[in-house]
Amino acid sequence: MIEWLTFFMIMAVGQFSPGPDMVLLTRVALADGKRAGLATAGGIATGLMIHAGIAVSGLAFLFAQNEGIYRVFKYLACIYLLWLAYQLIRSALQRTAFKMDSRPMERKEASLMSYWKKGFLCNILNPKVVLFLAGVTLPFLGAELNTVKVLGYTSWAGVLWATIFLEGWLLWSLWVCMLQHSTIKNFYQRSAPVIDGLFGLILIVLAVIFCLS
Repeated sequence: MIEWLTFFMIMAVGQFSPGPDMVLLTRVALADGKRAGLATAGGIATGLMIHAGIAVSGLAFLFAQNEGIYRVFKYLACIYLLWLAYQLIRSALQRTAFKMDSRPMERKEASLMSYWKKGFLCNILNPKVVLFLAGVTLPFLGAELNTVKVLGYTSWAGVLWATIFLEGWLLWSLWVCMLQHSTIKNFYQRSAPVIDGLFGLILIVLAVIFCLS
């Protein structure tokens, strides 16, 4: 239990560290509401579930050693982050233009699946996620706790995998719900162009860091 609680806390810090997932999730939750934010959180958690499976199975280090595959995912992640940044900056400019023109801004309704796909692609295309998870889980997988019995049979690796996925989904969903507070929403509505533009610039910086790393 002590090992698990330690792992839980480490993952909580990692999940709320600054990164493209948090930028995307925060912006969607603020701009498009609770349902869109929860769908995005589900997509991110699904990508995390796949990364966690690779990490706890020991395949992450084989993945890291294959430079070709790693580079493909890295550059795809860079391109996707730049595309998201473009979308945010364009939104910021559109909001500014409509605000100056005193006209209501028309917005197309996006499906929940489209938000899920955004979250999933943002996470699954980031090869550093699986390497981070591999580095975090390795000390715990090397512990003497080889097997934990839960409902009959669950391996310790399975416990870590389920913790990564479920904790991520739960905490990100709670974050989405917190952002629905009227004070926070009103602040976003007043400052949407600036916030969207800032988020877009952050994603550009993250994309550049990914490409150069």
